[in-house]
Amino acid sequence: MDFSFTDEQSMLRDSVASYLADHYDFDTRRASINSADGWRPAVWKAFAEDLGILGASFSEDHGGLGGGATEVMVVMEEFGKALVVEPYLGTVVIGGGFLKHGAPAGAADLIGKIIEGKATFAFAYAEPQGRYNLSDLKTTATRKGAGYVLNGMKSVVVGAPWASHLIVTARTGGGQREAQGVSVFVVDKSTAGLITRDYPTVDGRRASEVTFENVSIPADALIGAEGAALPLVEQVVDEAIAATCAESLGVLRRLHEGTLSYTKERKQFGVPIASFQVLQHRMVDMFIQLEQSISMTYMAHIKLGESAAERAKGVSAAKVQIGRACRFVGQNAIQLHGGMGMTDEMAIGHFFKRATMIEGEFGSVDHHLRRYEALSLDKAA
Repeated sequence: MDFSFTDEQSMLRDSVASYLADHYDFDTRRASINSADGWRPAVWKAFAEDLGILGASFSEDHGGLGGGATEVMVVMEEFGKALVVEPYLGTVVIGGGFLKHGAPAGAADLIGKIIEGKATFAFAYAEPQGRYNLSDLKTTATRKGAGYVLNGMKSVVVGAPWASHLIVTARTGGGQREAQGVSVFVVDKSTAGLITRDYPTVDGRRASEVTFENVSIPADALIGAEGAALPLVEQVVDEAIAATCAESLGVLRRLHEGTLSYTKERKQFGVPIASFQVLQHRMVDMFIQLEQSISMTYMAHIKLGESAAERAKGVSAAKVQIGRACRFVGQNAIQLHGGMGMTDEMAIGHFFKRATMIEGEFGSVDHHLRRYEALSLDKAA
C-alpha cells in the first residue's frame, strides 16, 4: 500500500511535534493532569492561534485549512506520542464531524468557534445498558411546543468537564434498540436541568456522568433528520475510531521505543538484558505489531471515503489490530520494565494506561470482529 504524505502534511506533523516537544514534556503533562482543572486552556489556545490545527481538517468555506481525515491522523499520532489530554477528538473530530455532516442550524458559527478555540465539545452517547450498541438508548427527547425536552443519563462522557457543548444521542421514537427513532442534538452545557458528576479517568483525562432532567432545548438543536440519525452517528463514530487508531500509533511507538531503550540499560549477569535472545524476539514481535497497526490505520483512513459498508469494515478491521497491539505491546512493555513500570513517576506506565483504554474505546476486539463478520456475510449474501 502506497500512502505518501504531502509536503503540507509533513510540515503539519513537524510543527505539532516541535510544539509538543517544547511545551508538553512528561513532567509538565503529569502536573497538568493532577491539577484541579486537569488540562491547560493555554495549550488549547495555542492549538488554535499558534498552530492552527483546530482548523486543519475543516474546509476553507468553514474558515479552515482545507484538510480532512489525513490531517486528523497526522495530529492524532503526534498527540499519542505526548499523551495529550486536551479534547481534540471530542471537539474537532466528533463535534466537528456532526456539524459538517449533519449541517444543523448555526453549524457554521459553531465550527468557527471550534477553529478559534472558543468552543469545546464532548460526545454523550454511551449508556450503562448499551455496551457498544449505538442505538440502545433510554435517553428520550420528547416534542414540546417549539422544541424538545431531554430526559435520561449518559455514562463516561469523556471531556465533558471541559466542554461548552454536548453532542447528545436520544430516542425520539421506536423501541429501545431499534435503528429507527435515533436522533442527535447539540446542547449547550449550561442549559438548566443538565447535571454532571465529574471524575478523572485512569489514563489522565476527565469524564462525567451526565443526567438530563427535563432539559428544554430548541428545535434547531436537532442535527440531521429526526429519528433517522443512526447512519450519521455511525459515520462520525467510525471517523473517531480511525482517529483513535492514529493516536494509538504514537502510544505504541513510545511503548516500543521506551522498552528498547530500557533493556539496553538494564543489566543482569553483567550484561544488558537486550542481549538476551528471547527478549530480542519479544521486542521484534512488539515492532511487528506496531508496523501492522500502521498499515491498518492508513487503510482505515483510506476507507473513510468509500461506501458506508466498506468504511465500517475498514475501520473495524483496523480497530481489531489496534486492540490486539495495544494489549500485546503494552503488557510486554510493563513486563520488561518490571514493577517500576507501573509507578506514577515513569512515563511507560502512563502510556500503558492509555493503550489499555484505547483497546476498549468505541468497541472491543470481540465487538469489532463480530461487526466485521456481520458486514462481510451481508455483502456475501
